[in-house]
Amino acid sequence: MKVYLILSALSPTVFLWLCLQVYAWVFRRANNAKRRYVLQQLGIPPNEPKKLIGFFHPYCNAGGGGERVLWTAVAAMQRNEPEVVSIVYSGDIDATKESILGKVQARFDIQLDPSKIHFAFLNSRQWVEDSQWPFFTLLGQSIGSIYLAWEAMSVIIPDLYIDTMGYAFTFPLVSLICRIPVGAYVHYPTISTDMLARVRSRKKWHTNTSVVSSSAVLSKIKLLYYRIFMYYYASSLRTASFLMVNSSWTKNHIDSILQHHDALLDTLHLWPPIVLFNFLNSWISPKKSERITSARIVYPPCDTREMSIFPLDNREHVILSVAQFRPEKDHPAQLRAFAELLRRYPQYVKRDGTGNSVKLVLIGGSRNEGDARRVAELRKLAKELKVEEQTEITVNASYSVVLHWLSKASLGLSTMVDEHFGINVVEFMAAGVIPVTHASGGPLKDIVVPVNGKPTGYHAKSIEQFAEALGEALSLSTEDEIALRRRARTWAVQRFSEEEFEKGWNASRWKDYLGYSH
Repeated sequence: MKVYLILSALSPTVFLWLCLQVYAWVFRRANNAKRRYVLQQLGIPPNEPKKLIGFFHPYCNAGGGGERVLWTAVAAMQRNEPEVVSIVYSGDIDATKESILGKVQARFDIQLDPSKIHFAFLNSRQWVEDSQWPFFTLLGQSIGSIYLAWEAMSVIIPDLYIDTMGYAFTFPLVSLICRIPVGAYVHYPTISTDMLARVRSRKKWHTNTSVVSSSAVLSKIKLLYYRIFMYYYASSLRTASFLMVNSSWTKNHIDSILQHHDALLDTLHLWPPIVLFNFLNSWISPKKSERITSARIVYPPCDTREMSIFPLDNREHVILSVAQFRPEKDHPAQLRAFAELLRRYPQYVKRDGTGNSVKLVLIGGSRNEGDARRVAELRKLAKELKVEEQTEITVNASYSVVLHWLSKASLGLSTMVDEHFGINVVEFMAAGVIPVTHASGGPLKDIVVPVNGKPTGYHAKSIEQFAEALGEALSLSTEDEIALRRRARTWAVQRFSEEEFEKGWNASRWKDYLGYSH
């Protein structure tokens, strides 16, 4: 009787598994024609051996630091790997291949060969927008990313799939259905042990609103939700064959997540149907040489060549911020720190007939309506703080405009808490702009670090500390100022160049997986 009950429970599992395998086989079988079509569109003869590398980057036209990583990797492959064709899965359906490549050159000064790159435009990007999921946002966006990845693979299946935006929940789908190896460059963990700790301690945060943090019941429900989410996020990351991360901070979190286990959920996964499904799937899945247990740090590239020739002296009293207008960048804190600076140091307030005033310049990309609303709110806040006359906000500036301000500014401001890396901070340093950053994440651990026991910039946590650090930096003697700029530049140019990025990217051994597809 017991054997009969077990078989009755397992039979639906076997049937479901078989249905999935049939669907996956049909899905992959249709890919040959799609592959021929893509190569034909690029003018490549069908008999010419090519390997397709798919980059999953739905916001490839955003113009931020993550996009610089993507395009630098693609450009390196075009230069060094003639047999490789890049497939970029993009949700920028309002753009064209020509306009995207044009923006890449204008924003990053990266020239790409259009005959070696194909864009697979996706129509379902709205399902990874946080605005679509007012509740259970992480879960909703992750489900949306799975659907978006299914749409991407429906367009064309590459020989190697590399996620460069952080959608780890797409890994099991691509591996299971397409039977191809998966890799990723992770900028920021979707969930972290810090987030669990904040919910457990009921600390208010932009990921833990006051409604939840003030309620013991809601906090317990959210903690359970986060535990479940963390468990499957870790499982998804372990699906990858290789993982690259952008900083020590991100590596520490990702390595911790890869080792994460939950006793309750581990026990639930001993249920016979789940064990059988996993066994059947592992039986025919592509075999990895070993289970991934850690990520490799590959610092993001910074094109420091042009910036590193800017003069170090005679800088203007300009505080510069270069960051996308996303909520985590915390631009309101920059305005408040600037207002506090002017309150503490009235000599920097703009007055008729004086030339000692300080200007705050905010430059950033706006991806969508949410970002545009944030820009409008910043303009309103600047007026409320009475600093609008000394504040300039520029949206979606060209690369030449960014370089112009980097060559003039005295200080660079970054207020994001737990910034995963901070390419903008590296750009400040390479350009000779003294960085003032939040004392956390990549800027604290990897970038603005002492060199030979001497500082390369400033760190702060509160509005008052930022204002004080800005005031101190503006008060440096000419000799100390030049020495600090030179130290910071030398460190940034040596440590965070495009050449160093390419070495790290290739050290991930992504090429080992190109011939490994079924």
